[in-house]
Amino acid sequence: MTIKAIFLDFYGTVVHEDGEIISDICRQIKTNTNKEEVTSSKIGGFWWDEFYNLFRESYGDSFLTQRELERISLRNTLNHYSSTLKENELSEMLFNHWMKPAIFNDSLEFFKENTIPIYILSNIDRSDILKAINLHQLKLKEVITSEDVKSYKPRSEMFTYALKQCNLSRKEVIHVGDSLSSDVTGAKNVGIKSVWVNRSNKKHNGKVQPDFMVTTLADVLKIPTLVKI
Repeated sequence: MTIKAIFLDFYGTVVHEDGEIISDICRQIKTNTNKEEVTSSKIGGFWWDEFYNLFRESYGDSFLTQRELERISLRNTLNHYSSTLKENELSEMLFNHWMKPAIFNDSLEFFKENTIPIYILSNIDRSDILKAINLHQLKLKEVITSEDVKSYKPRSEMFTYALKQCNLSRKEVIHVGDSLSSDVTGAKNVGIKSVWVNRSNKKHNGKVQPDFMVTTLADVLKIPTLVKI
């Protein structure tokens, strides 16, 4: 069956993720804590755990935006490490990145060559991602965010909503993303074939199996069976 639309993740797939900013924030916290033998990596791990625990419970009536999740998890992290830094000031570093991320060179090639309608599916707040899309002047059919469905990938709501918006069956679309946990798992949970963008050649843990793997976004267009899935 011909693929009539591409569902596409944005951060980490089309544009750079916020890993460097997060590392910078963790280093700042490390220099501002009085706790001994604390590493930036340990701070980052604690912050991630705080964020993830909030994230997985954020849906429906309990939904919180990405900005809210980041502020709360960062505040909890600062409190845990007795840091006097201000979460709002540190959070702005993340928010500024989300609005002005650098785009991957292979993403530019992908958008130049692609002729299939693209639907962005993103966990980032709508206002932030729209600024980033406008910055890079990307041609898209539609942008769907966590705020539209009051849930985050890998939950099914964003994928099923996107199918309704494009009026296509799950066999007529493919989802492309860099995250095995959010993109590949989320797509497979609703029966959509997935493409894992693995630019850094990460080792596959075997728990979640993508239908395809590519090392650049442009390589998605070289998948031989793309129009026959």
